[in-house]
Amino acid sequence: MLTPDQLSALLEETQEVAKQVGSFIRKERQHFDVEKVEHKGFNDLVSYVDKEAERLIVEKLEKILPEAGFITEEGTNSTQAEIFNWVIDPLDGTTNFIHGIPVYAVSIALMERDEVILGVVYEVNRHECFYAMKGGGAFCNDTRIKVSAAPDLSASLIATGFPYYNFELIDRYLNSMKSLMQKTHGLRRLGSAAVDLCYVASGRTEGFFEYNLNSYDVAAGTLIVQEAGGMVTDFAGGKDFIFGRKIVASNGNIHGEFLAVLDEFWG
Repeated sequence: MLTPDQLSALLEETQEVAKQVGSFIRKERQHFDVEKVEHKGFNDLVSYVDKEAERLIVEKLEKILPEAGFITEEGTNSTQAEIFNWVIDPLDGTTNFIHGIPVYAVSIALMERDEVILGVVYEVNRHECFYAMKGGGAFCNDTRIKVSAAPDLSASLIATGFPYYNFELIDRYLNSMKSLMQKTHGLRRLGSAAVDLCYVASGRTEGFFEYNLNSYDVAAGTLIVQEAGGMVTDFAGGKDFIFGRKIVASNGNIHGEFLAVLDEFWG
């Protein structure tokens, strides 16, 4: 177990790693060649930037906490440890990056067994570093952040992520969107789940939902939401949101109402 002082020092070092890798990503975008894009699957894109960014992150984190294992998107290191594991998305929002849409981020979380204890999301283009450690509050660029005080869905802006493969559940998803469009200020699709979660944490949106996500998409952002005073569950209101591939995050006030809408189509 890490002491609070050790965890705080680790959080600072992790922020520096995320910022350094973010700087690499930003520079590479200036001369990025779309011809070098690879397809992991249908609409599942990856570039040399993703791979090199992950290699850099793993290399740096191995030095910071040698006993920790890794859960990584690109498979740079997939050796998991018993107690501590880093959960890494080197470039969350790859499709945005490839197309030159400036919403993408580096996401790094540290799990102690089945609990996230540290999370950093560095939004590359806005130079915004969101971070939190268990029990320490949530911050963006050294300023404490908290979720919105909006009391209900009718006063809320909701973020989501459109499915880009595995369209078997698309009707449920579209019906959920249709219902939420009529009950809220509107819906937004930014293209990065890590950024979506941080926007809930900082009160820019009141809620976020998506299905078919992976642990590395959401691990860091979920802790940041929780430490900002928000709530995170799966679609059933349970705790299986990191590995369960369905996530709902909110300011807490709207959570019951939010889940009730989703339950109409996903219950």
